[in-house]
Amino acid sequence: MELTTHLPLADRERVEARLDHNLMAWLSTVRPDGQPVTVPVWFLARDDETFLLYSRPGTAKLRNIASNPKVSLVLDVTDVGRNVVRIEGLAAPATAPPADRNPEYLAKYTERIAALFDTPERFAELFSVAVVVTPTKLST
Repeated sequence: MELTTHLPLADRERVEARLDHNLMAWLSTVRPDGQPVTVPVWFLARDDETFLLYSRPGTAKLRNIASNPKVSLVLDVTDVGRNVVRIEGLAAPATAPPADRNPEYLAKYTERIAALFDTPERFAELFSVAVVVTPTKLST
């Protein structure tokens, strides 16, 4: 993964594993008044080194991205804070298959979708807007 080549090998392997397997990240957007807003999101690290997430239509997150595409995506910390992965990038609504027709997304989130939304179709109905984050910087 080109995005992680600047990291030492041990860090690179750890970060790439987290990008593939972490279920949640925190997405920070910026309101028009300059106030940052952070929300939890499910995400998919894609082969083209972008990150795909799905949103409900009409959210503040989407309005913020429309007015300022600069975002941060931070992986959920699983220990005492030594395992942070931060991604800065640009977000935009994207053309992508609906979540229920995205095999990689379903492979990662099927259990969670079933527990919280019953079916992939219901999840895709609710979270119908695809957003892609194109990273400009990754740090640990």
